[in-house]
Amino acid sequence: MENKDFPFVSIIIPCRNEEKFIGKCLDSIIAQNYPKERIEVLVVDGRSTDRTREVVKGYTQKCPFIRLLDNPKKITPVAMNIGIKGAKGDCILILSSHSKIDTNFVQKNILNLQKYHVDCVGGIIITFPASKSLLSQSIALALSHPFGVGNAYFRIGSKKPKFVDTVPFGCYKKGVFEKIGSFNENLARNQDIEFNLRLKKAGGRILLVPDIVSYYHARATLRALAKQNFWNGFWVIYSTKFAHMPFSIRHLVPFIFVMSLGISLLYSLFYHPFIYLFAFIIGLYFAVNVFFSFKIALKESFKYFPALILSFTTLHFSYGIGSVWGVIRLILYKLVDVVKRKSFLRGDVFSAKLYRIFKKKQ
Repeated sequence: MENKDFPFVSIIIPCRNEEKFIGKCLDSIIAQNYPKERIEVLVVDGRSTDRTREVVKGYTQKCPFIRLLDNPKKITPVAMNIGIKGAKGDCILILSSHSKIDTNFVQKNILNLQKYHVDCVGGIIITFPASKSLLSQSIALALSHPFGVGNAYFRIGSKKPKFVDTVPFGCYKKGVFEKIGSFNENLARNQDIEFNLRLKKAGGRILLVPDIVSYYHARATLRALAKQNFWNGFWVIYSTKFAHMPFSIRHLVPFIFVMSLGISLLYSLFYHPFIYLFAFIIGLYFAVNVFFSFKIALKESFKYFPALILSFTTLHFSYGIGSVWGVIRLILYKLVDVVKRKSFLRGDVFSAKLYRIFKKKQ
């Protein structure tokens, strides 16, 4: 196949304050075996305050197919939509600035998109530690295990191509966006999951191909992991304010776990036997946690064992607590919405002001 016969591919990379990783990401794109004259790279930066823009500008001077675009609103779905609007490609590939890709990544995406006649193709993620520390390596192991991430096949792997609900770093036919619209800009997180579920409901097909491989740098510390997963858990729930069922049922497991602990502990204040239910749930969780942590440590190295227990605990509790906060915010929003309607009916100026203040924080 001659170079001119390859579909033109637009690679969109949303980023903000990623000076440590954006260079590695762009280097992996430059190393692709796909014809460079059939690629454009749109780095959409959310007003970074570090050296990200300076680093990207250095690449744009060396590689004319790389462009830097501005994202004044700073959030990821806006960056994606800016990139899509400015894209010239027949196919659109979304990447993360935290990622690196195999040299045949773009080519395999395009070949499988054509071979299987699907709307979106994606591959598996191999999670790398952000540093050489024991804790950082343990976090990466936790994010690659079913106990940590459930049945997310793009993280735990698959032996053969399979149709799925979502993929990371999806490669889409451009017509998909003309058919079902763009990414939901109200969602600061999980916008790709919501978009892919919307695509499936419209009859689209999403294929996971295991030999399409990318690499992702996990968070380096428990604090960073907790922060990331708290907001992931929050947006799983809070996104229902802006979209109908923008997640899969498996995303609710940490929420159910944390809620069962909270409810059993609360009820035990009024009826003591509930404390035994609380003890059973927490005990069962840590028994399973220790089992899988030990199993991974036997395979990798026993030095990871304590850090794995901490990594799994941080991952599950932060996600679940984030989801609980999402429910609380939704309830508050509903209550304030009621206050708004009642206040205007009776001319309550104070309540109306309170509503406007709350709305600004949404």
